[in-house]
Amino acid sequence: MPLLRFDLIEGRTDAEIETLLDAAHRAMLEAFKVPERDRYQIVQEHKPSRVRIEDTGLGIQRTEKVIIVSVTTRPRPVEQKQAFYRLLCEALEKDCGMAASDVMVNFVTNTDADWSFGDGEAQFLTGKLGAKAPQ
Repeated sequence: MPLLRFDLIEGRTDAEIETLLDAAHRAMLEAFKVPERDRYQIVQEHKPSRVRIEDTGLGIQRTEKVIIVSVTTRPRPVEQKQAFYRLLCEALEKDCGMAASDVMVNFVTNTDADWSFGDGEAQFLTGKLGAKAPQ
């Protein structure tokens, strides 16, 4: 946890996607200080005609490499989120040749009761996973 979902335009190779996921994982590890094996990532590819990512009037130029990264997570401090935005863009530029203008990020915040990692339990609530966070 967190859970990262990547929406991107189809056409990347498996190796390119693996590189993208590895870069994003390293950025997440550094920004959120979570364990190395805390890795939950999903990639959804779309036909070019099925994706519209504009710029909200900011003048941001997008290319066919554009991605949306949705981060579902427990509450995080603003500083961690800002660090993640920066680290993610740096890693994707270095490892994947992506411009920061092609990276859109969205955070979805939930609580400990919203997570089950299996076995029909909410491991954050049972204490099997991390300290209980304030509700």
